Amino acid sequence: MKKVFITGANKGIGFATARQLLQKGFYVYLGCRSEERGIEALERLKSEGLIHCEVVFIDITDDVSVKNARIWLGKKTERLDVLINNVGITGGIPQDALNATISEFKKVLNTNLFGTLSVVQAFTNLLEKSEQPHIINISSSIGSLTLHGDRNWKYYDNANLFMVYAVSKAALNMYSISLGNQLPKFRVHLIDPGFIKTDLTNNQGTGTPDEAANTIVHTVLNKNIPTKKFISEDHDPEKHECPW
Repeated sequence: MKKVFITGANKGIGFATARQLLQKGFYVYLGCRSEERGIEALERLKSEGLIHCEVVFIDITDDVSVKNARIWLGKKTERLDVLINNVGITGGIPQDALNATISEFKKVLNTNLFGTLSVVQAFTNLLEKSEQPHIINISSSIGSLTLHGDRNWKYYDNANLFMVYAVSKAALNMYSISLGNQLPKFRVHLIDPGFIKTDLTNNQGTGTPDEAANTIVHTVLNKNIPTKKFISEDHDPEKHECPW
């Protein structure tokens, strides 16, 4: 049974992805910061007959928490096949290049970049024991340098209101490319889930968590998708890619 660890799995896109992968026969470790919400998510899945899952308590912004989660998971399994880094925050809105504070940048980068980096570095040795190790980092088209220069981009007028978030995702994209270069045995992907109705977007959006999870699960299952691709159904449903 393939084993996957998903951070931020108690709600939204993370929870929907966990459910779909369980339905596909994966064993899923639900990364959750809140013990109460983690247990609630676990109980919801098990009430649907999806029993091959456990909660991993982890705060990706806390080095001790990440270390403890790695120790705990190492006692549960000798390997991971897939790591999905789903946790992300936007920070306060609006954000712009002239007025955003250093503290705002630090807060968002601490989660979206440094937290993801911490998890990757902590869990890579479990992934290395898989025959087909796979890392998926959830990004956003707002991290695309190309799109920020394209006045025809549908989010062009609003993108500058999310400048701190955009910088964090652009940095995550660069980190992920470098990670893929350093780990040739791995598949490493970035996924732009689109404008999805979750807590991150104040439940505004054009898509649902289940639709975003469809893209993630397809990427997990389709071994023919080359590594280091920036996958997006929202930007280009024909090519399935977002420009860098």
